[in-house]
Amino acid sequence: MFHALAFYLFAFMAVLSGFMVITARNPVHSVLWLILAFFNAAGLFVLLGAEFLAMILVIVYVGAVAVLFLFVVMMLDINFEELRKGFATYLPIGLVIAGLLLVELLLVGGGWIASGAAEASRTAVTPDNVTNAQALGNLIYTQYIYVFQAAGLVLLVAMIGAIVLTHRQRSGVKRQNIARQNARTPEAAIALVKVTSGEGVQP
Repeated sequence: MFHALAFYLFAFMAVLSGFMVITARNPVHSVLWLILAFFNAAGLFVLLGAEFLAMILVIVYVGAVAVLFLFVVMMLDINFEELRKGFATYLPIGLVIAGLLLVELLLVGGGWIASGAAEASRTAVTPDNVTNAQALGNLIYTQYIYVFQAAGLVLLVAMIGAIVLTHRQRSGVKRQNIARQNARTPEAAIALVKVTSGEGVQP
């Protein structure tokens, strides 16, 4: 009974938070609702016995991604009223894409259930002395080690690309040259000028 009530509570709050993310007018409020949705999703994972996924959801998404979104939204001076003006224009395209994604999810889920994989997963023997973190570690670092390393390389390339695009050279922007500053000598940095009384320093 307690598990059922907890499931309905977490599920209702997750759906409500997701709805508020896309309907809130203030982007800061949207990020806060997103954090609440992550916490409720983590609660659902705990009820399913996947405490490792719940921990990752809280630490990675709430502690890093959502907080990063919040800082970006608060630091950037974005005119969200201008962005919302074209919402009605792109609404049909968005609905079509959402419908395609829903159909794909239904096909994937239906195919997984029809193939018998769902029943096999439910009836699979799970050892009592192995936790979820240990089972995931054994699976990732043994059977899927090459796929895991390839995913890490893709993320590394994406991070390097983002850094290169952010730190591109722009004309008219002063940049600090550490090597040039360290190579300066007192003769090049200091000039002795004899100032005549009443005339001041001439440029």
